[in-house]
Amino acid sequence: MNNLSGRGRVAGLPAWDRCAVMGVVNVTPDSFSDGGRWFDTTVAVKHGLDLVAEGADLVDVGGESTRPGATRVDEAEELRRVIPVVRGLASEGVVVSVDTMRASVAAQSLAAGAALVNDVSGGLADPAMIPVVADAGAPFVVMHWRGFLQGGNVKGVYEDVVTEVVDELHARVEAVLAGGIAPDRIVVDPGLGFSKEAEHDLALLAHLDRLRALGHPLLVAASRKRFLGRVLAGPEGAPPPARERDAATAAVSALAAHAGAWAVRVHEVRATADAVRVARAVEEARTTGRAPGAEGERGAEGAR
Repeated sequence: MNNLSGRGRVAGLPAWDRCAVMGVVNVTPDSFSDGGRWFDTTVAVKHGLDLVAEGADLVDVGGESTRPGATRVDEAEELRRVIPVVRGLASEGVVVSVDTMRASVAAQSLAAGAALVNDVSGGLADPAMIPVVADAGAPFVVMHWRGFLQGGNVKGVYEDVVTEVVDELHARVEAVLAGGIAPDRIVVDPGLGFSKEAEHDLALLAHLDRLRALGHPLLVAASRKRFLGRVLAGPEGAPPPARERDAATAAVSALAAHAGAWAVRVHEVRATADAVRVARAVEEARTTGRAPGAEGERGAEGAR
């Protein structure tokens, strides 16, 4: 089975013929990447619509930063941040994902029009999460998670990071299935940057086939993360700021798309939207001998 047909689809969501692009809207003052830029509801909704215009297939709305050391916001504040943005985007026909670890936020977001719940704890942070998602029949992202990152890189020690992450994700998926979420509504995410050092993240990216072997669509969320800063800085340089890691993010998006990822989650959409389309064209050329739209066309270089 080739990567295009084998990346899977998620029941309850549109079926894309390539790796989907999930744009990020952080309705927070303290995100590691763009904290405070989209904190106002009107600005956040406009930003989400702009991401769709730039090529996002769905938009992930979150009201709580999960960066290392971040302090959790209370439930009322998270609801205040998230629900109006979810409602505003859904009313415009946007496919909305809600990024939350709270069952109450998930439930109210789904009622406001969200189509997907993206829980970085995979349902571990709130015991009510799995029943809420199961009752709603919503798709659910199960991320590899070893605990809150308050106080540093929690439990980031591995003997074989790929095997351990795959095994721990498998166990979590089994728990989610036992909780009543349908298998065709489960997405897995290796949790890049969560309790992982740069070498762990790179090893996981090098072995996405092992994660896909879990049998569920795969979400890769590498955008602007620390390991990209380490790669770009080299052995002795200072990592560039998060917003200067978008070209590296697009490179990872192309690699993930080629490896069969169902979707990539990114802050800057346009370059990644181009990257996944190029990856699809190359894969199509490999499997059919002809790239999409290439019939009867000759580029300027070929005409010379």
